[in-house]
Parts: sequence; C-alpha cells; structure tokens
Amino acid sequence: MSHSQFPCGRLSSGLSRRQWLTRAGSGAGLLGMAGLLADESSSAGDQAASKSSVPRPDSTLLPRRSHFPPQAKSVIWLFMEGAPSAVDLFDRKPELDKRDGQTTDIEAFFGNPGPLMKSPFRFRRYGDCGQWVSDQYTHVARHVDKMAFLKSCHSESNDHVPAIYQINSGLPRPGFPTAGAWATYGLGSENQNLPGYVVMGNTQGAKGGPHNWGSGFLPSTFQGTLFRSEGTPILNLNRQPQITRADQRAQLDLMAKLNDEHRRRHPADAAFANRMESFELAFRMQTEATDVVDLSQETPATQQRYGIHEERSRSFGSKCLMARRLVESGVRFVQVYSDGEWDAHNNLKENHTHHCAATDVPIAGLLTDLEERGLLESTLVIWGAEFGRMPISQNGKGRDHNPKGFLQWMAGAGIKGGVSHGETDEIGYEAVTDPVSVNDFHATLLHLLGLDHERLTYLHNGRSYRLTDVAGNVIHQILS
Repeated sequence: MSHSQFPCGRLSSGLSRRQWLTRAGSGAGLLGMAGLLADESSSAGDQAASKSSVPRPDSTLLPRRSHFPPQAKSVIWLFMEGAPSAVDLFDRKPELDKRDGQTTDIEAFFGNPGPLMKSPFRFRRYGDCGQWVSDQYTHVARHVDKMAFLKSCHSESNDHVPAIYQINSGLPRPGFPTAGAWATYGLGSENQNLPGYVVMGNTQGAKGGPHNWGSGFLPSTFQGTLFRSEGTPILNLNRQPQITRADQRAQLDLMAKLNDEHRRRHPADAAFANRMESFELAFRMQTEATDVVDLSQETPATQQRYGIHEERSRSFGSKCLMARRLVESGVRFVQVYSDGEWDAHNNLKENHTHHCAATDVPIAGLLTDLEERGLLESTLVIWGAEFGRMPISQNGKGRDHNPKGFLQWMAGAGIKGGVSHGETDEIGYEAVTDPVSVNDFHATLLHLLGLDHERLTYLHNGRSYRLTDVAGNVIHQILS
C-alpha cells in the first residue's frame, strides 16, 4: 500500500482570521455531501435513507485490494484489559504446583513480592487437542480445537498504559497508528454507512484513553469510532425532532457547495478532506447504525447465548453480540474491551473469578454464533491483553505484572485450531521457546488480512513507518 494514495497534509500556516473562520465554519456544518443523497427523491421527507447510497469516489474508506488473497475479512479483538494470568487460565504449570511457597530471586515490579504461588483454580483437558483450561472458563474451553495458543508472548513495558499502547500500535508510547487504523488504511471498509474500525470500550474507561484506538499520523478517517458500552452506543445518532429530513437535506446541499469550492481552492489540504470524510460518515451512519446497534432485533435465544440475560455477563455479552452484528454488516475491525480490570495485585482468585464469569459465556457464544452463521471462516477472533502476570505472589494472594511471558489466542479465519506455539519456562515466568514479540503478533494479524506488514507503509516526517516498525515475522506455524 503506497503512502502516496493518502498523503498526510497539515493545515497551512499563515491563514488569515477570515480564512480560518471560513474553513472551520464549513467543516463544522458538514454532516454529509449531496452525492450521498443522489439516490433519494427530493420528496424523501422523513423516510429512512437508502442503504445503497453511493459514497464519493475519493472516499478513503472505499474497499481496496489486499496484497495477496486474504484469509480473514474482518477482526474481532477481545481485549482483556488489566492482564489475565496465563498460568491460572490456559497454561497449567505442574512445576508451579510442586514449588508452591518456595522463594525465588524474581523481583516484583510494584512491591510486596512473595514466594511462588500455585493456581487457586483446577484444570482439566478439553477437546481433541487436550488443551488444559481452568475451571473458570468451562464454556470457552469447549472451543479449544478452534484456537491457536500463543504461549510465549513478550513485550517491553511492565506498566499498563505504555504496554497497552504497544500491543495496540507496536510502540510503547502514544501518537502512533493502532492496528485497526492500519487495517482500515490498507483495506478500507466493506460498508460505507458504518465506520471501518469500531471500539467498544471499558465501562470505567480504558487506561491511556483514545490513543488506544487512534490513527496517529495516518489520516483521521482511519481512527477507531468509540461505541459506548452502556446506554445508547452512539450519541447524537438521530436528528433532533424539530429538524425534518428535508431541512437536513437543504443544509447538506448548501454545505456540499461550500466545501467543494474550498476543495477546489485547496486540493492539497488533506487534513480538511479527512475531516470532511468523517462528517460524511457521521451522516451515513444515520441510515444504518440505528439498526446495527439495536440488539432487540435478536431472538431471546441468541441473547441468552451471549449471556445477556444474566447481570454478570450482560455488558460484555452485549458488546460481543454487537461485534458480530458489526462484522456481519461489513465493519473491518472491532475491538471489544472487557469491563473493569484483570489487575489482580491483591486477590487473584476473586478478581479472575469475577472476570471469567463476565466473559466466559459471551466469548463462547460469539464463537458459536460466528460458526453457525458461516462468519468464523472469514473473521479472525483474538483474545489477549497487554501483558501477563507473575508466578510469584504479591500481597499474599495476588500477582504482579509480567511482560516477559504471557498468552494470547487466535481463532477463526486462517487459524490452525487446536495448536500451541511457544512456551514459557516451567513456572510461567519468561518466554523460552519460540518467543513471540508484539511485532510478530501484528505481522501475523496483517498477514491473515492479506497484507504484507513490510509493504504496508506510510511516509511521515521523512520516514516510511509501518505497524511492525523494523521487525516482525509471521507465525506460519499457527496458520492453516
């Protein structure tokens, strides 16, 4: 993907006050362009807009060809913010059981280190592959033959915010494009009436904020659109009751003329063009997003499959169901944050029991639903977090952060199910066999979408950047 297709421009310096006000005024008023309404009759009134409305030909969200045939058309990334413990969920360590209570020279990052601590949970084998899974994830465990477990992941930072930045963007600092932004930059979106990249956030707010789904130096068109996890997912989606469809159309026709005139005068103003594209998308969402976010259209049986009938799993289950509806509607990349934090410094058993109860049924329901609808073969599902947790205890019953060795799994499109790749040491502290870096993880994600991570670049400040920086290898061992 050549950066020349989407030049990165800045607002020119030296604008007069009048020029600035003209630009700001026209940009703020643009909610859509006349071309988006071309297929509607002038007497449309308050009727819903047609879903077949054609986007402008210069739309940067138009679908684009991948570098090679993709195995995945879309991604659902289940992000377990706060970092679950692999040795307590999917990576049983018998040696940790044997050495429970022994002291080690492992140092805690945030104080109060204790001896080695065995898991408080019981494990059993599942599936034809015989994968060990904790008794807290019994519903997810039924799907292990669909999953590829990356058991030797490692990253750079032991602090949540830079670690989340890195797992999202490849670098442990803010301001860089995230994986979802790179994916939509490379491939566009299959549905011009919805964002290409949607994020359903943590109810308490994600650590690090909007940088976790930002587009960085890529055009702002590719940044994630945050859907609220409670209440109305999208604020201000509907028109005010006193404004009719005809009124809005008249405003749009006028704004289209003003903005097209500005574009003719300033064809290189990419920042303005990107802002216009965002407003166009906001208008188009009025025609389709209201249906997509309406979970009442699903049957009671489907809602129960996602755990929406139970208080403990209602929030995450609703987000998982909405994620399915979004990819079914053509959204390219959906990231779903779990609520609260898996940050078990003080009482791991209580913390993980709570979060497993909130996510077990919804995740299993999502995988089952995708498979039954024929979507799993084209959707990559990812489960993971920013890092893992220590094999030693902290504050008596908790575990500290551990970026040296943690686990993620993938399922669905292009994934060889029932396999494991890499290992941590015998107590689960450090990746020792086939280590998987964040760059490797991202290279594999892009590869499944048909994108060569070394060719997906963008020129910024005189340098060609990519999601994988100057490293990364596709993990072919887990691919079908």
